[in-house]
Amino acid sequence: MSFKKETPLANAVFWAARKGNLALLQLLLNSGRVDADCRDSYGTTALMVASYSGHYECVKELIMQGADINYQRETGSTALFFASQQGHRDVVKLLFEFGASTEFQTKDGGTALTVASQYGHSKVVDTLLKNGANVHDQLNDGATSLFLAAQEGHVTVIRQLLSSGAKVNQAREDGTAPLWMAAQMGHSEAVKVLLLRGADRDADRKDGSTALFKAALKGHNSVIEELLKFSPSLGLLKNGSTALHAAVVGGNLRTILLLLGASADPTLANKNNELPADLTKSDRILKLLHPNISNGNS
Repeated sequence: MSFKKETPLANAVFWAARKGNLALLQLLLNSGRVDADCRDSYGTTALMVASYSGHYECVKELIMQGADINYQRETGSTALFFASQQGHRDVVKLLFEFGASTEFQTKDGGTALTVASQYGHSKVVDTLLKNGANVHDQLNDGATSLFLAAQEGHVTVIRQLLSSGAKVNQAREDGTAPLWMAAQMGHSEAVKVLLLRGADRDADRKDGSTALFKAALKGHNSVIEELLKFSPSLGLLKNGSTALHAAVVGGNLRTILLLLGASADPTLANKNNELPADLTKSDRILKLLHPNISNGNS
């Protein structure tokens, strides 16, 4: 957390809040020479600093001294946002006791729930949801809390959000769904949970690629195994290629074997009329695609 310090007294307040030095903080605030809402030129307050650092007693003292709980720094972040980001559930609960709101957004659309989901703080997510956080919160690019949890592979948070009504197939503006992102990142458990909860196995991004295509390209075999249980498309996709083409480009032998074992067709050409075998010079891969294919007659 970055902030600019101002006056010497404000410097001391920020230092006490960051270090959790309650005695010094009380001394400074009781002196009447510095306000509980002193802030730097970014709008960072001592309450934000204490909340970020997880210093419960300092947070409480600042609130009792009149600190504005819902004040937003220039980025839009609040004390609740910072406490949620860092996973300080006790501080989050305390802020709620004194009127913290879940509705404030950062400049990129982030909320306390989106950031807690992104960092996998399941206990904080639970507290936020119980205190009115909107499970459908989205960043400016359309990413939901579920999307962010899927991106990082936070399975417990994924389950919590789905149980609270999150839409499993809600995509980002570029068409990327939570399943696609989890697959790209290689989070097989997240992929499994999303599929079991109704994720569209063949949902494609605006570029026409699916979760299976991306996992094949990257060689995420545990992800591919989960996807294949739900019979995803092995044919030509909207991007003009197949998952097998992607696997060959990726060069992972086991990936290719998995797809062939699921009846991927090595004789199916892409939009450029190229067979999967045309995309490699590896003898090992060529022999997998067809025992009679070699570099000499491919």
